[in-house]
Amino acid sequence: MDDIKKNVERILERVQKAAVSSGRKPEEIKVLAATKTVTVERIGEAIQAGITIIGENYVQEAMRKKDALAEAGFSCAWHLIGHLQTNKAKYAVRFFDLVQTVDSVDLARELDRRAKGAGKVVQVLIEVNTGGEATKNGVAPQHLLPLIEEISQLNNISVQGLMTVPPWFDDQEKVRPYFATLRKLKEEVEKRHLPGVVMRELSMGMTDDFEAAIKEGATIVRIGRGIFGERNVR
Repeated sequence: MDDIKKNVERILERVQKAAVSSGRKPEEIKVLAATKTVTVERIGEAIQAGITIIGENYVQEAMRKKDALAEAGFSCAWHLIGHLQTNKAKYAVRFFDLVQTVDSVDLARELDRRAKGAGKVVQVLIEVNTGGEATKNGVAPQHLLPLIEEISQLNNISVQGLMTVPPWFDDQEKVRPYFATLRKLKEEVEKRHLPGVVMRELSMGMTDDFEAAIKEGATIVRIGRGIFGERNVR
């Protein structure tokens, strides 16, 4: 069994070193624990070790785990990091503090409609397919600005930044250009000064490449295996 506490400590130490070596403050970077297929008990261990953000891929799984952890006395922020179907938007608005995977106007409009009905503003990131991979979700980089301009007209959505899942490489330096692309897109969006759009967050980098992401400006890194070890995923 992996020692989750030691794993979290190691990840936080590596985040600190990567931040300092990049001339950044470690507190600028948040560690999200990606918990797909992870048991409630092990998630609780991660929270006890200092994790404050949980990322789930599936709405129903998140709802079940959130309720169980709340009953056990655990509190943390919940982010949706998997693809969201429009028919699950009403649950996402209710249960998540941040939806990281908005990539279409239709999904944004449904989230806006559901958020309006709930009397709240839903915070989202726009997912960008920086690698142009057909197997991955996300808006193409060249279509990002038109998409955000449309979303900025919706009153019950607040765009907080961008997210990407780049191609995998065994060398972190090879993935850096994809992180740099997301950072440059963030800067382009900022220049537009669009209503309801604040580029606070860049969610990029996972267990194998988060140090490279931090060097390119990541504010959220999504760590699964580095905390929980190898898992059977579906």
